[in-house]
Amino acid sequence: MRTVHRAKSFSLSTLILLSIFVSGCIGLDSTVNPRASLDAYPLSIQEGETVTFDARDSEAVEGVVTGFEWDFGNGQKADTVVGFTSHTYDTFGVYTVTLTVINSQGGEDDISTTIVVNGAPVLNLTIPEQVKSGDSAFLDASKSFDPEGKDLTFAWDLDWTTDSNSDGDQRNDIDATTPTVLLPTNTSGRIVGSLVISDGTEASVSESFTIEVTTRTFEVKWITEELIFTWDDYLEQGNQWEDSISPGENGRIMEFTATLELDQELGPQDNFTLTLLIENDKYEKTVQTEGGNITANETAKATMDRDGINPEGKDGIFTADSEEDLMNLLVGQAGSRTAQGVWTWTVFAQQADPDPLIDGMIDPDPGNDWDLEVIVIVMSPVLTEITFG
Repeated sequence: MRTVHRAKSFSLSTLILLSIFVSGCIGLDSTVNPRASLDAYPLSIQEGETVTFDARDSEAVEGVVTGFEWDFGNGQKADTVVGFTSHTYDTFGVYTVTLTVINSQGGEDDISTTIVVNGAPVLNLTIPEQVKSGDSAFLDASKSFDPEGKDLTFAWDLDWTTDSNSDGDQRNDIDATTPTVLLPTNTSGRIVGSLVISDGTEASVSESFTIEVTTRTFEVKWITEELIFTWDDYLEQGNQWEDSISPGENGRIMEFTATLELDQELGPQDNFTLTLLIENDKYEKTVQTEGGNITANETAKATMDRDGINPEGKDGIFTADSEEDLMNLLVGQAGSRTAQGVWTWTVFAQQADPDPLIDGMIDPDPGNDWDLEVIVIVMSPVLTEITFG
């Protein structure tokens, strides 16, 4: 009986010890992990933009949440005591963000999300610093690229002083959409514009440009030319002839001489008039033929002349946007434009005996035939473009 009793006592003691031991073991491993929660917005951004992270819905399960450990996936980390933070991504790529939530029991729980950062295009623009007026500027952005290999679109505003789309904003026009542009110029000054390139996913980059358009330089030498115009015709009494010339188109009119000569007559000499009208100047002059010495075989003539019409041109070095502009300036310079424009010549047969009434008889008055010669002295500029190295 005693033996059995001792055996029972031993078994009870053993059970108590085992119970204490097991209970102690369970206490060492009874940590309860928290439950992590993570919201991120936006999940897709452009380079340089910021993502907001919200883990405030995380649960401690037991105890309280004591900390948040953030790994932003780009080598940067942070610890916070509240479950709310933000982070800026400066470089394109795909980043895995991992959050570790820690509670007061020493428990931990991890959660992850993915952030996609779109890379901005790289704009590579080459332009000339200056061009001469009349030349074209080559604008080259063909070496621009997208770091992720996306196709780029190009939007050129080639002149900030104009509003080509009439929207009230001079700096948002789209004047060209190609990687390169050949921009013509026609006046000196400064061209300011811009280029915007985009990868089609809201990532874009822009750059403005300035091009100086310089004048061209010319050496000017004036030469003297003699322009000769001749006409001949036949007029009956009371009829007139008319024709026009423009001798000053390419130079300055300096002087002119006009001679109307009638054919030699057998009888009384005829009386013709010669008239010049220069419309631009409201200049009109008329002269009449005067009989010549028949015995000396002189014919009836009318002479008209004028000199010192314009000042002489001066040689020198000049600048202008184009050869045409300089030529117009020199020829049309104030005080040097006299007699430019259309000259209208008129010959009028005031008095001329009729031809014979019977065919075959000698014409008693061949003075109905006339010749007109006009000699105009013009100074014209010759332009040679020069460059200075």
